[in-house]
Amino acid sequence: FLFCDIRGFTPISEQFKGNPQGLTQLINRFLTPMTDIILSREGTIDKYMGDCIMAFWNAPLDVPDHPMQSCTTSLEMIHDLKILNAELKEEAERENRPFLPINIGIGLNTGECVVGNMGSKQRFDYSVLGDAVNLGARLESQSKNYGATIVVGAETYASVKDDFALIELDLIAVKGKSEAVQIYALLGDEEMKNSDDFKNWSAMHADMITAYRAQNWDEAEQLLETLRAREDANHVLYDLYAERIADYRANPPGPDWDGVFVATSK
Repeated sequence: FLFCDIRGFTPISEQFKGNPQGLTQLINRFLTPMTDIILSREGTIDKYMGDCIMAFWNAPLDVPDHPMQSCTTSLEMIHDLKILNAELKEEAERENRPFLPINIGIGLNTGECVVGNMGSKQRFDYSVLGDAVNLGARLESQSKNYGATIVVGAETYASVKDDFALIELDLIAVKGKSEAVQIYALLGDEEMKNSDDFKNWSAMHADMITAYRAQNWDEAEQLLETLRAREDANHVLYDLYAERIADYRANPPGPDWDGVFVATSK
């Protein structure tokens, strides 16, 4: 399951307050290339919800490598979005108006669901329903909190971890669920995964997570400082962990703490 949403859509829409047709054209320019990528990778578009895309794989036809297809799709969407933003920036400069880039968050999850025609006697859609679907939507919502563009669930991670560059983000109980799940950030393809740079810093990142869960605050903070010094550091993520460690120093979680973060918002 793939959920994709534009971040900060409100300020973008405010630019078109007196031009709803212009906003519609912008959304269509965004949705069209994103949809093309999903369909080219054997995905099924479930629905559009304003600026959000919901899609899935493995129905109505079997797609044996659907976790890999969803990850490749997501990376290609990010690539093509950069091209679209470059075009929009050029147009804005030419028309002497402010440019607000389109940024997106993507949630990917894998699991069992019910798929088929759903709705009423008067109207229905071919759609999916299930707990794994809901989790996919929650992962997309959480992406901004971790400074990650693509957030991946544990089932998807288990299927693709040897083929893509991924790092663990957290052990989290998303809002509305009591069971904790491990979530990951999809950063790149196999070439990135096999690069020495990624191997080195992702190992350091994993050590930081381990130290954090073991309540070794000093070690975790030292690793955080090194990670934050990187030119391409995810400051949202590492600031989040620094804030948590400061809170836990003041209010220790206790010896039975399992490292789970309980989300209070979607």
